[in-house]
Amino acid sequence: MTNDTTKPADERPNGQGSENNGEERSILSRVSKWLKKPGKPGEEEGQASRQTAPASGPADSAPASGGPPRPEGEPASPTGGKPRRRKRPPRRRGKSTRPEGQQTEPTAEGEQPAFPPTATITKEKSAAPARPPRQRSPRPRKDAEHGKETVTRPEESRPVAKGDTTLKLLINTDEPEECRLVLLEGGRVESFYVETVSQAQTKGNIYKGRVTAVEANLQAAFVDYGTEKNGFLPFGDIHPEYYANEVAADTHWKDLPIQNVLSKGQEVLVEVVKEATGNKGATLTTYLSLPGRYLVLMPGSDSAGISRKIESEEERNKLREMIESVSIPEGIGYIVRTASQEITKTALAQDVRYLLNLWKEIKKKGQTEKTPALLHKEQNIVSRFLRDHFTSEIAEILVDADEALAQVNNFLELLPAAQRKSTVAKLHKGIQPLFHQYHVEKQIEQIYQPTVPLPSGGSIVINPTEALVAIDVNSGRTGKDKSFEDAIFLANMEAAEELSRQLRLRDLGGLIVVDFIDMRDSKHIREVEKKVRDCMKRDKAKVDFSKISKFGLMQISRQKMAAPVSVGSYRICPHCQGRGMVRSVETQALVHFRHIQTGVTRKEIKRVVCRLPMEVAHYILNKKRQDLMELEQEHQVEISIIPEATMPPNESKIDFLKE
Repeated sequence: MTNDTTKPADERPNGQGSENNGEERSILSRVSKWLKKPGKPGEEEGQASRQTAPASGPADSAPASGGPPRPEGEPASPTGGKPRRRKRPPRRRGKSTRPEGQQTEPTAEGEQPAFPPTATITKEKSAAPARPPRQRSPRPRKDAEHGKETVTRPEESRPVAKGDTTLKLLINTDEPEECRLVLLEGGRVESFYVETVSQAQTKGNIYKGRVTAVEANLQAAFVDYGTEKNGFLPFGDIHPEYYANEVAADTHWKDLPIQNVLSKGQEVLVEVVKEATGNKGATLTTYLSLPGRYLVLMPGSDSAGISRKIESEEERNKLREMIESVSIPEGIGYIVRTASQEITKTALAQDVRYLLNLWKEIKKKGQTEKTPALLHKEQNIVSRFLRDHFTSEIAEILVDADEALAQVNNFLELLPAAQRKSTVAKLHKGIQPLFHQYHVEKQIEQIYQPTVPLPSGGSIVINPTEALVAIDVNSGRTGKDKSFEDAIFLANMEAAEELSRQLRLRDLGGLIVVDFIDMRDSKHIREVEKKVRDCMKRDKAKVDFSKISKFGLMQISRQKMAAPVSVGSYRICPHCQGRGMVRSVETQALVHFRHIQTGVTRKEIKRVVCRLPMEVAHYILNKKRQDLMELEQEHQVEISIIPEATMPPNESKIDFLKE
């Protein structure tokens, strides 16, 4: 509480009469005398208070109005003649105490700001702790060489706030060999797509091919569609219109032998549904599908439906009415996509018209082109991502090439106003590369590593095989300052969230076995299972789960959307052949020495020439010199060890000469 000593007695509130004026003036007089002393802090404040305070009366020992009386015999202040300084009341930063319209201007260095005439005198204790400095926005700093002012960008200086869900799409297409797209949620990579020249995507392409073989035991056919490896066409993916013999309408394909309805040399229109991986060719189907922005057209099918992710029954009825008003020919099915929410009838009609024209062109090419031939090529990665994954929640799209920016703007212009109102497309013009500026490169490198750290100190280890992915959960330092059960539960909960993200980023499919840390509490087990299911809801692939078994294992079946992300960027190491390990120098030396020992026992061998890696050759010459000399004397041969500095560690060349 502060005392207003600058107002006359008649202007004070009720209860502050003229009887206390003398007491207040006496205190102000003593304060003024003390402030007059040179070298004391607050001298300028004392001068300002003398100008605003009325003339003080004689000295009096009574306390100020509203304060408790001082006991007799107690000195006026603990410092002798100096008055006690009252603590400054805390200043509210959110609201200003100055009159409306009054602004504070910066003062010169070392100069005190001028107080308004109604300012009250406040005094601080010298031992009071200093207030933390007020946080201000970053000031522009001048460049010493050019004299220009630069402001630190928020993306570079501020860490991402916890819980931030802002979505940003980064498109890196400045290099012709590679195109990369990253979807950031609060600065964290949630989706990553890459397409390279050496690993161009063929999924979604439509070809005219020829059946080269019909395998009765596999109930499948192999089709030559113009690539190095023939495609694999299962019997269940063969449309009945390609059957050589007429079949009853209610006959299931499982009840038919494939060799009776399909013949070698037959021409078919096929679509790639799964990329070729390793020694396996691509998986094909004759049930074609043409995806658009708002619906998928399926020629030769009679099915029709709406995406299950559109849960509102009112919205589903509205879409049914809109699709019925659009003329779709008989014999062509469709699926209304999730992106069709809140669209207009005009936008849906335009999408249907485009897909029908595309199907007419494909049929025309199929009748005229020679087998094998490419009839329809899927769009590039930028257009494909925008068509399949764009949502109105993406606030910003940053592109580092003009051509890609034009594709983005053309796509946004075709969208309804309700879906594009909150999205802004920009061209990146910074000095640093786009992915470096947003700290994305390190996160991308983590995708290719087998070990992924968890926030609390644990980790998960991902080991993919041909048809199975093994994921092991390690607690690490998670148990610090926690009980045993709580530490295990925390590690498993973090692993459940991270493994769902890694499966999307790496695009791992098939059977996935997760080895969680054993938990005793059944409640914790149910919560971990629920966490996995909730986190996997964001995945566009079809996923199925099992419960955590008594051994702590959880099985997940995930649909393979494409080849793993590492296929186009990495190749098998020629030294270790994918094992991740090479033999030690000692082991390699012994292997080669045994080879020499076996070879010299043959007849008519007079000379052995061994070209070995540098370290292996030096080891044999230094550690096995005596053994080499004994072999030469016993078998009357000459053994030459030649070090090769450029030879890889897993290679060698040993020649046994007869002359």
